[in-house]
Amino acid sequence: MPEDSPAPFALNAAQTLLTEAAAEDLVHGICFKTGPPRLLGAELEWLVLDAERPWLPLPPERLTAAHAAARALPLNSRLTVEPGGQLELSSAPADSLTACLDGLRADLTAVRGALHGQGLVLRGLGQDPRTPLDRLLASPRYDAMETYFDRTGPAGRAMMRSSASVQVCVDAGHEEPGPLGHGRRWHLAHLLGAVLVAVFANSPGRGDGPYRGWRCARQGIWSDIDPRRALAPPLAAEPRAGWVRHALDTEVMCVRAPGDGPWTVPSGLSFRDWLRAGPRTGAGRRPTAEDLEYHLTTLFPPVRPRGHLELRMIDAQPGEDGWLVPVALVHALFDDPGAAETAYRAVKALADAYGSQCAPRNPLWRTAARSGLADPELRTAAAVCFRAAAEALPRLGAGSEVQDAVGAFAERYVRRGRCPADDAEDAAGAGGGGRAGAAGRSVRAHATATAGSGAGEHRRRPTAAKGPRP
Repeated sequence: MPEDSPAPFALNAAQTLLTEAAAEDLVHGICFKTGPPRLLGAELEWLVLDAERPWLPLPPERLTAAHAAARALPLNSRLTVEPGGQLELSSAPADSLTACLDGLRADLTAVRGALHGQGLVLRGLGQDPRTPLDRLLASPRYDAMETYFDRTGPAGRAMMRSSASVQVCVDAGHEEPGPLGHGRRWHLAHLLGAVLVAVFANSPGRGDGPYRGWRCARQGIWSDIDPRRALAPPLAAEPRAGWVRHALDTEVMCVRAPGDGPWTVPSGLSFRDWLRAGPRTGAGRRPTAEDLEYHLTTLFPPVRPRGHLELRMIDAQPGEDGWLVPVALVHALFDDPGAAETAYRAVKALADAYGSQCAPRNPLWRTAARSGLADPELRTAAAVCFRAAAEALPRLGAGSEVQDAVGAFAERYVRRGRCPADDAEDAAGAGGGGRAGAAGRSVRAHATATAGSGAGEHRRRPTAAKGPRP
């Protein structure tokens, strides 16, 4: 998701003009930083709602006041604001699950307290049903981003203004092959991703739109924002080489300009094209290393390599502590060798049956977003992964509360072939009419259905350093 605008751009003599070979070397060098898996992190996005009337959009001045109150707090996590007013807390990289969870929970307690004084609450929901929503943040970055996405339809605006997720960050892994090697972890992230979409689906599609009936409408929106920008590179390629080609061959979203003026939004210009043709492309100048680094922040595949691996496919979760279950699950399946091997075998067999198209536009990911764990094959794979995680968490030092939370989620959802979106749908169906309309029933039903579904009391683990994102 987009976040706070970076510092104003200013082209100067110190910036490095790039050749195509230099650009390939730069991306190759920064995308995977290998070594023993040691750090973990999480980025939590939340909708901000009125405590008494959650179905109503908040006035911009009220959202701005809420953001100011949250930013004034002494937090360990990084707090940023998304274009639609969503709040995001990003942990620092932590060297234990306990440290990651504890730090985020403490910061969330502080933020909730500050918002409570203004009659506001945080809600974990993958897609905000209060549409249409205005864009709260105005900047050259977001103006250009919206112009770019508007060329391909409404999905880009919906992504920017109303989606929320739990993103989990893990180290890239060892250079050498094996269950914790970077190549295996890269493949596992993409194959497991469909299972994570299904398990944690929490954005039921409603109305007459293209995602009606989907458990994870947010995933449908992300996959539709752009023909290539949200696509994973082919897994048949070596991870670094595949990502380099993908990054350079993806269209440039915008060309930054000095000051506060509008940024150029070229059409059909890949970064490789810009490198080869320079000013003749209409960009007006040659690209720099800083332009390339910025371009990488505008790529939104389901797994983004930023030195570490950023898993971006999980919906925001219900309850105060629901987010810790995906964090603990991903940690167990990536950082315990036995669990990693078990999970890889389970999801590899599942993916083989669906072909080799790139995520998230292949049949497996589409099935996960539409059906959640109602699909029997995804349900079986999820059950294997949760069993492996339950065995691994004690070995990784997870406390009893974390283990209990993961077990309770498995009992409530995985063993029953359900996901959080099913709870909200059941409650909405039983809620009948009301003056708030469908959106009001949706938000209120979600609050009712997920009350008490938090994961219990827990602790912490962070994210590798992150730069500006969309």
